[in-house]
Amino acid sequence: MNDKQFDIVVFGATSFVGQILCRYLLERYGVGREVTWAIAGRSEAKLVNLKTDLGQGAADLDIVIADASNEPSLKAMCQQTRVVISTVGPYALYGEPLVKTAVSEGIDYCDLTGEVQWINKMIQRYEAQAKITGARIVHCCGFDSIPSDMGVYFLQQQAKHQFGTACPTVKMRVKAAKGEFSGGTVASIMNVAKEAGSDPKLRKELANPYSLCPPDFRPTRRQHNVKSAEFDEDYGAWTAPFVMGAINTRIVHRSNALQGAAYGQEFGYDEAMLTGKGLKGRAAALGIAGAMGGFFVASAIKPSRWALEKFVLPKPGEGPSHKAQEQGFFDLRFVGMSPKGELIRAKVTGDRDPGYGSTGKMLGEAAMCLAFDIDKTERQPGGFWTPASLFGQKAIDRLIANAGLRFELLEIR
Repeated sequence: MNDKQFDIVVFGATSFVGQILCRYLLERYGVGREVTWAIAGRSEAKLVNLKTDLGQGAADLDIVIADASNEPSLKAMCQQTRVVISTVGPYALYGEPLVKTAVSEGIDYCDLTGEVQWINKMIQRYEAQAKITGARIVHCCGFDSIPSDMGVYFLQQQAKHQFGTACPTVKMRVKAAKGEFSGGTVASIMNVAKEAGSDPKLRKELANPYSLCPPDFRPTRRQHNVKSAEFDEDYGAWTAPFVMGAINTRIVHRSNALQGAAYGQEFGYDEAMLTGKGLKGRAAALGIAGAMGGFFVASAIKPSRWALEKFVLPKPGEGPSHKAQEQGFFDLRFVGMSPKGELIRAKVTGDRDPGYGSTGKMLGEAAMCLAFDIDKTERQPGGFWTPASLFGQKAIDRLIANAGLRFELLEIR
């Protein structure tokens, strides 16, 4: 791998998140310094325009032409790099050829997908080969699911230090967040709803909290799932369903399994949004739950899905302005309970909007971890990993130092 021309290639560099990611890599690491990286996509003209938009510092940035539907071009791209980042979604529609090629070429790969059904297919189809070739595939390296996955990892490390054991029960609550959806994220959500609406088997898979765990990891604990307005005694506030919970919980459970049930064989985990106290908080929780339910029902029905895509939702390539990204933030709270009833609280915060400004930085640091921090040893071989199970504390250190995230221990009692 030492003869590779690049440490990292950003595939889909002209996508909305791809541009944010490239700007971050340029500002943080420059071009041709300690990190060699390139931008890739199918349109040379768009890539040249991106270099111009990035400014004078990008003048020496290399361009690689590759198309998601052309496997020979993907192979040529992968043969030039140690790590490839993919921002080309919806991944269920466009993502498989690059995963297949990365696995075949034995290179490392990360993305920001939140499409559970697609991740499951990729694991089933390519993990055995990845273990042979040494390719390390890490999905969900954006807001879904790094803050949740690394937040649980952080809390559990603190619990082990304080209590001598991990917490068998943890929950995450979104205390506050400010951000917008882009067209790419909406397209991914709509595609999942479309597939699930016509496939009962897929609906059953999506309802399984352990769907991404290895086949030999079969806990019997019934996982709690916040589906409507609920009052949370630990926070003294009402909660509503969290739209990202469906993917984050699956990634956290897979992390637990890949770490040898480090959080416990019957570990329990759930996510929700805090909506406030009293009648106002309850009304807000009911409103959010109702709106989410209505959205997914409408997304699964062809006529209403068309109307949403045509008149309501942002189009792919659209997203929040740079100013809106800078004004965004997120504040996630975690609470764990030890086997003896001891309580531990922690929080994870980010200094940009969760889905874009912050996601771009998290995705970039995930790639840096793959390229420079995690050796391909017997302990970290090829396969399909999660952020926590592969990166561990090294990712937390990078996120704190470079990406505007904070991990804080709040309370132990």
